[in-house]
Amino acid sequence: MDSFNQEIKLANSQNISLFIKREDLLHPEISGNKFRKLKYNLVEAQSEGYSKLLTFGGAFSNHIAAVAAAGKKYGFETVGVIRGEELSDRISDNPTLLSAQKNGMKFVFVSREQFRKKDSLEFLKCLREEYHDFYFLPEGGTNALAIKGCAEILTNDDVDFTHVCCAVGTGGTLSGIINSASGNQKVLGFPALKGSFLSDDIRSFVKNTNWELISDYHFGGYGKINEELIRFLNEFYETTNIPLDPVYTGKMMFGIHDLIQKGNLPPGSRILAIHTGGLQGVQGMNLLLKKKRLPLLNYI
Repeated sequence: MDSFNQEIKLANSQNISLFIKREDLLHPEISGNKFRKLKYNLVEAQSEGYSKLLTFGGAFSNHIAAVAAAGKKYGFETVGVIRGEELSDRISDNPTLLSAQKNGMKFVFVSREQFRKKDSLEFLKCLREEYHDFYFLPEGGTNALAIKGCAEILTNDDVDFTHVCCAVGTGGTLSGIINSASGNQKVLGFPALKGSFLSDDIRSFVKNTNWELISDYHFGGYGKINEELIRFLNEFYETTNIPLDPVYTGKMMFGIHDLIQKGNLPPGSRILAIHTGGLQGVQGMNLLLKKKRLPLLNYI
């Protein structure tokens, strides 16, 4: 299925319009930016004769879920190196890992200390000795081919938007959008993580300067959520029938609404927000919210 732009009705006096690009509808399991990131990597893996994909991720990783689904669909074996040894006994209680396992992924559970060494040559050498020839995908899936795929998110139909907004994890999706945006568009990235390191990462992939990171809406860091955000996500779904993931797109949309309410976007702006998928993580988030005795996300 192709993505499309869906208008979000706004109550404002500044003549600002907001649309959301439904990249979440590209594929039921390989959705949003993961579909884009994997597209050319899978072509490369096939052309180089690889039959196995290996990658890294956390307990509720969208990337892990998408790689497993892509492996099943396109005939690759898949191996996921998962952060947290304790998860090896909890697969049945984890919707993301259970889905990946059902799609054929084999897991390697490592300690958080080991996981921090995932980019070291020594660690990769050990994995090569055990799993032999595999096509390597970095955590989150960001590399040059992923950015090439993400550059295809924007189309000729999107040139009239003044602002393009996207959630930011590793920076790959935003980099692709920056590379394909027209010169008169402002690209706004909403990081899901704390820290200023992302700017340098993004600069290594782009030449254009018409972008900015809005770092005020991470809600405390990756995977962090509070009752205000939960209430916003539930109300957004009730009024639009669009589910948002609470880790990435939901925080971006909260930020866009807040910027509009505070008058921080120019009157007459036409905003395009990218829905990068990630809805598989809602079930896992609700499990965490239940443990913390917080309200649940009432969709999915």
